[in-house]
Formats: sequence, C-alpha cells, structure tokens
Amino acid sequence: MAAKPQIPSADVDTSLRQLLADTLGLSAARVATFDETTELFGALPEFDSMAVANLLTGIEERFAVLIEDSDVEAEDFASFGSLKAFVERLA
Repeated sequence: MAAKPQIPSADVDTSLRQLLADTLGLSAARVATFDETTELFGALPEFDSMAVANLLTGIEERFAVLIEDSDVEAEDFASFGSLKAFVERLA
C-alpha cells in the first residue's frame, strides 16, 4: 500500500488556525497570536468538551482522516503546539 502523502506543516498550521477560529468562535486575529505554548483546553473558556468533539469532527473533514478513540489523548488539546502535532501525526 502506498504511503499517504504528508500535508506540509505550514498548511496544517493555517488550516488548524482557521478551524479553531470557526469551532471556538474566536477572531482570526486572536488565533493568529497563538504560538506553540498557547494553552487551549482548560485555559480558553470557549474550548470545552463540546468544542473538542466539534474540533475532532472538523479535523476529520478538513484533513480527510479518521480519528479513532484510541488516537486521542487529553494532552493533545493542552496547547496549540500539542494540537498541531496531533494533527500532523494523523495527516
């Protein structure tokens, strides 16, 4: 079976920022300020358990991946950097 082509990191970053803005109802300008250490789950009131579910669905749709329950760890949502690494791992 052929290896799945990797999505460039810059494309993941841009798409993930847009997805976060859309899912959490945040401005694009605010999401643009996120760096690798920006805390997400537990730090942003908009990022609750329902937002996590919606974000996972959005990641599946935007990056054409299937996310299994076993793929998801709480730490993946701790910061923008950990979320980006999670998406890069899947995509």
